[in-house]
Amino acid sequence: MDIRMPLMDGIEATRVLRARAEPPEIVILTTLATDGYVLRALQAGAGGFLLKHTQPQDLVAALRKAASGEPVFSPEALRQLVDTVAVSPDEDRAAPGATGTRGATGPGGQDVHDARELLGRLGAREHEVSLAVAEGKTNAQIAAEMYLSIPTVKAHVSHILAKLELNNRVQIALLVYRAGLI
Repeated sequence: MDIRMPLMDGIEATRVLRARAEPPEIVILTTLATDGYVLRALQAGAGGFLLKHTQPQDLVAALRKAASGEPVFSPEALRQLVDTVAVSPDEDRAAPGATGTRGATGPGGQDVHDARELLGRLGAREHEVSLAVAEGKTNAQIAAEMYLSIPTVKAHVSHILAKLELNNRVQIALLVYRAGLI
């Protein structure tokens, strides 16, 4: 999905598509990772953000990874994301005006208390899995560390997404971050 398109920009198109009953995985593919586009795209439900100069073989590998639910980022997009969400310890971790639930205003704009309250909906094991997801661990790594099967980890991630009305693992990570847990 490109960011700049006629009629509807790629972020809004992502939000609309991800609000469907069976939403497709979406990766933003654009020329520049600027102006908070990376965070806004992820909050709209994109599973990744790549720049158009990505080599074809890397693009194919990234799309396969995104199709399996894993987040994908070009190095420049990841740097933009880090720069956007990085705050000093004294600042509020909320991202003003952000959205994070299936196309509706959601956890993106929460303050630390609200983010923690949302995470309080999770069972103990789901909470552990959400922290591991926020640390960037794969399903296989989480399974090995928690002595679970990979299908069990996938089920926990699915339950977390459903309970918190989120679209993808990146949104889980952003919520955990806003809660001040990582």
